Amino acid sequence: MRFVRRNRNAPDTLRRSFVTPEGVDLQLELGGGGTRAVAFLIDLVLMITVLVVATLALLAFDQATRADIAGILWLIGAFCLRNGYFVLFEMGGRGATPGKRLMGVRVIARDGARLTAGAVVARNAMREIEIFLPLSFLGEQAAAGTADAFLTLFALSWTGIFLFFPLFNRDRLRIGDLVAGTWVVQTVVQGLAPDLVDSDRPRRVFSDAALALYGVYELQALEDVIRSGDAGARSTVAKAIRRKAGLASDGDDDGFLADYYAALCARLESGLLVGRRRADKFSGAGR
Repeated sequence: MRFVRRNRNAPDTLRRSFVTPEGVDLQLELGGGGTRAVAFLIDLVLMITVLVVATLALLAFDQATRADIAGILWLIGAFCLRNGYFVLFEMGGRGATPGKRLMGVRVIARDGARLTAGAVVARNAMREIEIFLPLSFLGEQAAAGTADAFLTLFALSWTGIFLFFPLFNRDRLRIGDLVAGTWVVQTVVQGLAPDLVDSDRPRRVFSDAALALYGVYELQALEDVIRSGDAGARSTVAKAIRRKAGLASDGDDDGFLADYYAALCARLESGLLVGRRRADKFSGAGR
């Protein structure tokens, strides 16, 4: 069983505070500019591949029907692809396109809340203004033979400014991230703490309702809290879980957290085996 966890060895310049609802400050690593650029290029290659296949299919359709609508369908399809591709993938439980997943980054809300559809649409609508519209216009003018040096320089400069914008602000934000209130954070794939789960001692038993309070993201946060040397943070989180689950305190916060972690880990693993994955406490059953 493998989950996504944060890299504790991230450079200080890329680490940011992220306070959970329980008041625990987690340190997240921002995705670097190079990593995000490669992720975008991977997504762009995938989109172009889909577009080429669709173009060939539309050409065959046009030759077979002589309906003269292939060009219109292509324009509509290209627009939906370059906008819908990013929106649909980032609205999923992983918050990442295939390119982002391959590069180990994902999109989150900067305020710690659930990543909303409105935020995803906003950050990706800005990409149309940043990149696709000026390059599309330049391509149309070049095809018509009316693209002069000034127009070419203007379009490329416009796109270049937005492309390199994340390199010139400390939080590596695109304009779309500023508008939507999002971060792109780096993740590292590794195993989930078998030493916290494997034990022969008797364990507490939790109801489904108590375990349903949290998902994969909170499981990662809980592991960080358990491994930390901060007894106050562990006590705070234990009290928060007990309060939400309606459980009485038995005075053993460390044992309670370890047992809850093990039970939640087992529950999420069984969910994966039957095709369900709850990304976080805001999500329902996922893919």
